[in-house]
Amino acid sequence: MTGGTAPHPTGDELLRILAALGNPHRLRIVAALTEGGRNYVSRLARELGIGRPLLHMHLQRLEAAGLVTGSLEQAADGKAVKYFEVTPFAFALTPEAVAQAAATITQEEKETVKETAR
Repeated sequence: MTGGTAPHPTGDELLRILAALGNPHRLRIVAALTEGGRNYVSRLARELGIGRPLLHMHLQRLEAAGLVTGSLEQAADGKAVKYFEVTPFAFALTPEAVAQAAATITQEEKETVKETAR
C-alpha cells in the first residue's frame, strides 16, 4: 500500500478502506496521528475528546483496514501501553480503479454489500 505509484486494492480491501474512512471520528483519528505522530490511546482520547472504549473500537477498525498500526509497549512504571501510528498509504481512487476492484469482490463481500443496502 505504499510506494511511488498508488496501488490498486482488491475489491474487498477497497471496501474495508472506504468503510474505515467513512466515519468522522476515524477521519479525525487519522488526522491527529498524522499531525501529532505516534500516540497512546489515553492521550489520544483526551486530545480528541472521545471515550477510550469508543476510540479503541475506531482504532481497531482502522487497524483492520491497514491504515494504522498498534504496538503494545511496557511503560517505565511497568504498565502496558498501546501506541498507534498511521501506516503510510496512498490510493488512486479513479473510475478505472473502482471498476478493477469491483471485479475482485468476493461473493461474501457482495452479499454483505447487498444486505447493507436494504
